[in-house]
Amino acid sequence: MTDQTTRLAVYPGSFDPVTNGHVDIIERGTKIFDRIVVAILVNVEKAPLFTAEERVATAREVFRGKPHVEVDTFQGLLVDYARHRQANVIVRGLRAVSDFEYELQMALMNRRLTQEIETVFMMPAEPYTYVSSRLVKEVFSLGGSVEGLVPASVEAQLRAKHRRLGAQVSTDGNR
Repeated sequence: MTDQTTRLAVYPGSFDPVTNGHVDIIERGTKIFDRIVVAILVNVEKAPLFTAEERVATAREVFRGKPHVEVDTFQGLLVDYARHRQANVIVRGLRAVSDFEYELQMALMNRRLTQEIETVFMMPAEPYTYVSSRLVKEVFSLGGSVEGLVPASVEAQLRAKHRRLGAQVSTDGNR
Protein backbone atom coordinates (compact mmCIF):
# COMPACT_ATOMS: atom_id res chain seq x y z
CA MET A 1 0.00 0.00 0.00
CA THR A 2 1.01 3.56 -0.49
CA ASP A 3 2.12 5.72 2.37
CA GLN A 4 -0.94 6.67 4.46
CA THR A 5 -0.43 10.31 3.55
CA THR A 6 -0.86 9.55 -0.17
CA ARG A 7 -4.44 8.95 -1.19
CA LEU A 8 -4.49 7.25 -4.57
CA ALA A 9 -7.90 6.56 -6.09
CA VAL A 10 -8.76 4.44 -9.11
CA TYR A 11 -11.78 5.51 -11.16
CA PRO A 12 -12.59 2.55 -13.41
CA GLY A 13 -14.89 2.42 -16.40
CA SER A 14 -15.18 1.93 -20.12
CA PHE A 15 -15.09 5.70 -20.83
CA ASP A 16 -16.56 5.01 -24.28
CA PRO A 17 -16.57 8.02 -24.56
CA VAL A 18 -15.56 10.29 -21.67
CA THR A 19 -18.52 12.46 -20.67
CA ASN A 20 -18.69 15.72 -18.74
CA GLY A 21 -20.12 13.66 -15.86
CA HIS A 22 -16.85 11.68 -15.76
CA VAL A 23 -14.85 14.89 -15.97
CA ASP A 24 -16.86 16.42 -13.12
CA ILE A 25 -16.29 13.44 -10.81
CA ILE A 26 -12.58 13.29 -11.63
CA GLU A 27 -12.02 17.01 -11.14
CA ARG A 28 -13.88 17.04 -7.83
CA GLY A 29 -12.12 13.82 -6.85
CA THR A 30 -8.74 15.53 -7.17
CA LYS A 31 -9.83 17.79 -4.30
CA ILE A 32 -10.32 14.72 -2.10
CA PHE A 33 -7.54 12.41 -3.33
CA ASP A 34 -3.90 13.21 -4.05
CA ARG A 35 -4.05 11.38 -7.38
CA ILE A 36 -6.70 9.69 -9.50
CA VAL A 37 -6.03 6.98 -12.04
CA VAL A 38 -8.65 6.89 -14.79
CA ALA A 39 -8.58 3.12 -15.33
CA ILE A 40 -10.04 2.21 -18.70
CA LEU A 41 -11.40 -1.32 -18.75
CA VAL A 42 -10.32 -3.44 -21.70
CA ASN A 43 -13.04 -6.06 -22.03
CA VAL A 44 -12.65 -8.31 -25.07
CA GLU A 45 -16.28 -9.47 -24.71
CA LYS A 46 -17.64 -5.97 -25.38
CA ALA A 47 -17.61 -4.07 -28.66
CA PRO A 48 -16.95 -0.43 -27.76
CA LEU A 49 -17.27 2.35 -30.30
CA PHE A 50 -13.70 3.46 -29.61
CA THR A 51 -10.71 1.13 -29.30
CA ALA A 52 -8.82 0.99 -26.01
CA GLU A 53 -6.03 3.03 -27.60
CA GLU A 54 -8.50 5.68 -28.78
CA ARG A 55 -10.15 5.86 -25.35
CA VAL A 56 -6.75 6.29 -23.66
CA ALA A 57 -5.72 9.01 -26.12
CA THR A 58 -9.05 10.80 -25.64
CA ALA A 59 -8.85 10.70 -21.85
CA ARG A 60 -5.25 11.88 -21.90
CA GLU A 61 -6.25 14.80 -24.11
CA VAL A 62 -9.16 15.71 -21.82
CA PHE A 63 -6.97 15.63 -18.70
CA ARG A 64 -3.81 17.10 -20.24
CA GLY A 65 -2.38 19.67 -17.87
CA LYS A 66 -3.94 17.95 -14.82
CA PRO A 67 -0.89 16.46 -13.07
CA HIS A 68 -2.99 14.65 -10.46
CA VAL A 69 -4.87 12.64 -13.10
CA GLU A 70 -3.31 9.64 -14.83
CA VAL A 71 -4.87 7.48 -17.54
CA ASP A 72 -4.21 3.74 -17.73
CA THR A 73 -5.88 0.52 -18.88
CA PHE A 74 -6.60 -2.70 -17.07
CA GLN A 75 -8.06 -6.14 -17.60
CA GLY A 76 -9.36 -8.61 -15.06
CA LEU A 77 -10.39 -7.92 -11.50
CA LEU A 78 -10.50 -4.30 -10.51
CA VAL A 79 -9.23 -5.02 -6.99
CA ASP A 80 -6.17 -6.78 -8.43
CA TYR A 81 -5.45 -3.72 -10.54
CA ALA A 82 -6.03 -1.37 -7.59
CA ARG A 83 -3.71 -3.44 -5.40
CA HIS A 84 -1.08 -3.46 -8.15
CA ARG A 85 -1.31 0.35 -8.32
CA GLN A 86 -1.23 0.56 -4.51
CA ALA A 87 -4.52 2.46 -4.50
CA ASN A 88 -6.42 3.15 -1.30
CA VAL A 89 -9.79 3.84 -2.91
CA ILE A 90 -12.02 2.90 -5.82
CA VAL A 91 -14.22 5.77 -6.99
CA ARG A 92 -17.57 4.94 -8.55
CA GLY A 93 -20.08 7.37 -9.98
CA LEU A 94 -23.77 7.21 -9.12
CA ARG A 95 -26.12 9.04 -11.46
CA ALA A 96 -29.44 7.73 -10.23
CA VAL A 97 -31.00 5.32 -7.78
CA SER A 98 -30.99 2.72 -10.57
CA ASP A 99 -27.15 2.69 -10.48
CA PHE A 100 -27.05 2.08 -6.75
CA GLU A 101 -28.02 -1.60 -6.58
CA TYR A 102 -25.41 -2.70 -9.13
CA GLU A 103 -22.70 -0.47 -7.64
CA LEU A 104 -23.48 -1.67 -4.10
CA GLN A 105 -23.14 -5.31 -5.19
CA MET A 106 -19.81 -4.56 -6.87
CA ALA A 107 -18.52 -2.63 -3.85
CA LEU A 108 -19.47 -5.44 -1.49
CA MET A 109 -17.83 -8.06 -3.71
CA ASN A 110 -14.69 -5.93 -3.95
CA ARG A 111 -14.68 -5.60 -0.15
CA ARG A 112 -15.00 -9.38 0.14
CA LEU A 113 -12.01 -9.79 -2.20
CA THR A 114 -9.89 -7.23 -0.33
CA GLN A 115 -10.66 -5.18 2.74
CA GLU A 116 -7.63 -2.94 2.13
CA ILE A 117 -9.39 -0.84 -0.50
CA GLU A 118 -12.48 1.28 0.12
CA THR A 119 -15.13 2.21 -2.43
CA VAL A 120 -16.30 5.82 -2.50
CA PHE A 121 -19.45 6.78 -4.40
CA MET A 122 -19.61 10.22 -5.97
CA MET A 123 -22.51 11.84 -7.78
CA PRO A 124 -21.87 14.05 -10.79
CA ALA A 125 -23.04 17.65 -10.73
CA GLU A 126 -26.77 17.99 -11.33
CA PRO A 127 -26.56 18.85 -15.06
CA TYR A 128 -24.88 15.48 -15.71
CA THR A 129 -26.99 13.15 -13.56
CA TYR A 130 -28.71 11.63 -16.59
CA VAL A 131 -25.67 11.50 -18.89
CA SER A 132 -24.10 8.15 -19.74
CA SER A 133 -21.64 7.13 -22.44
CA ARG A 134 -24.29 4.84 -23.91
CA LEU A 135 -26.84 7.64 -24.11
CA VAL A 136 -24.30 10.06 -25.64
CA LYS A 137 -23.41 7.53 -28.36
CA GLU A 138 -27.06 6.84 -29.11
CA VAL A 139 -28.09 10.50 -29.31
CA PHE A 140 -25.07 11.38 -31.44
CA SER A 141 -25.57 8.45 -33.83
CA LEU A 142 -29.18 9.57 -34.38
CA GLY A 143 -28.10 13.10 -35.24
CA GLY A 144 -28.78 14.77 -31.89
CA SER A 145 -26.56 17.34 -30.23
CA VAL A 146 -24.26 16.27 -27.43
CA GLU A 147 -22.85 19.75 -26.93
CA GLY A 148 -22.26 20.37 -23.22
CA LEU A 149 -22.48 16.65 -22.43
CA VAL A 150 -18.95 15.76 -23.51
CA PRO A 151 -15.74 17.77 -23.79
CA ALA A 152 -15.34 19.50 -27.17
CA SER A 153 -12.44 17.20 -28.11
CA VAL A 154 -14.66 14.16 -27.48
CA GLU A 155 -17.42 15.60 -29.64
CA ALA A 156 -14.88 16.10 -32.44
CA GLN A 157 -13.74 12.49 -32.07
CA LEU A 158 -17.34 11.28 -32.21
CA ARG A 159 -17.79 13.20 -35.47
CA ALA A 160 -14.60 11.75 -36.93
CA LYS A 161 -15.51 8.20 -35.89
CA HIS A 162 -18.98 8.47 -37.39
CA ARG A 163 -17.52 9.84 -40.64
CA ARG A 164 -15.15 6.85 -40.81
CA LEU A 165 -17.95 4.41 -40.02
CA GLY A 166 -20.18 6.11 -42.59
CA ALA A 167 -17.47 5.69 -45.20
CA GLN A 168 -17.28 1.99 -44.33
CA VAL A 169 -21.03 1.63 -44.74
CA SER A 170 -20.95 3.14 -48.20
CA THR A 171 -18.05 0.92 -49.32
CA ASP A 172 -18.97 -2.42 -47.79
CA GLY A 173 -22.73 -2.09 -47.25
CA ASN A 174 -22.54 -4.06 -44.00
CA ARG A 175 -22.56 -1.40 -41.30
